[in-house]
Amino acid sequence: MARAANQKLKCMYLAKILLENTDEDNAMTMSEIIASLEMYGIQAERKSIYDDIEALRVFGIDIATRKGKSFEYFVAERDFQLPELKLLVDAVQSSKFITERKSEQLIKKVERLASKKQAEQLQRQICIKNRVKTMNESIYYNVDKIHTAISMGCKICFKYFEWKISFDSGEKLKKQLKRGGSSYIISPWELTWDDENYYLIGFDSLSGIIKHYRVDKMMSIELSPEKREGQEHFKSFSMSDYQKKTFSMFGGEEEKVTMRFSNDKVGVVVDRFGKDIIISKCDENSFQITVSVIVSPQFFGWIFALGDDVKLISPKSVVSQLKKQSKKVAKLYKDKEKK
Repeated sequence: MARAANQKLKCMYLAKILLENTDEDNAMTMSEIIASLEMYGIQAERKSIYDDIEALRVFGIDIATRKGKSFEYFVAERDFQLPELKLLVDAVQSSKFITERKSEQLIKKVERLASKKQAEQLQRQICIKNRVKTMNESIYYNVDKIHTAISMGCKICFKYFEWKISFDSGEKLKKQLKRGGSSYIISPWELTWDDENYYLIGFDSLSGIIKHYRVDKMMSIELSPEKREGQEHFKSFSMSDYQKKTFSMFGGEEEKVTMRFSNDKVGVVVDRFGKDIIISKCDENSFQITVSVIVSPQFFGWIFALGDDVKLISPKSVVSQLKKQSKKVAKLYKDKEKK
């Protein structure tokens, strides 16, 4: 009975054998195919295998033939080519928002899209051991829940935490819920990946503004029966514009600022704000731009990193904040020198 059942599955096992063991560089002879089928308890004649191969071709599997010492069979084109799979593996391995355990699980699944020989080439590239990876294992499922809420057009509620340090116990890093543990109720509209972290972009009805949240810091996400709000804010919403304004996704007040740069920093400016900015000549060695940004310590940090190749011109209120920030940093090191 088992033998008869296996015979009915012969075509499926044949597809499995060819997909797992062959590619453009690795083929199988008819004798090898017959031997592999026998390992699954399937006896097959050459003529029936020819018919099955033709059936698999009609089904959509690109099985090619080449003549060596004898005819050999292999899967030529696949849904994903090897360079594409390498790219996917690299993205998973280098993504900080995916935990190490989930990275390994996903890579194993990606490997199944290639032959066994090709999969060996995927087990390389970037070492994931000892990388800074997210400590929240549930992010994998958080993303799925948020996508579901977006497709259903409903709100979500969740807890949001931040990391706190404590030397009162053996565990120095502790999660501390924000808002005293009260739930956030947000209308989800977009998910974005910025600076190696996943962010939810949503509308906060209480504040009446667009906000963003680190997905790996969200806990106990639940779908709400309430219909999401904020559609009018997202009709003309541009994720790329939002990311250009927001430095490392830190919040703050949006301001239109004018900055002057050395000419050799034009590449840095284009990388940050894109090519559609208006550039004005200041002199032979410098230019200036006016752009909207979210003013935050991270924005000031970006300016500090460019040293004297950039100068914040206006508005005066933001220039004043920058001066205060620089004085705080300078004072910190002056105090250390005195000690």
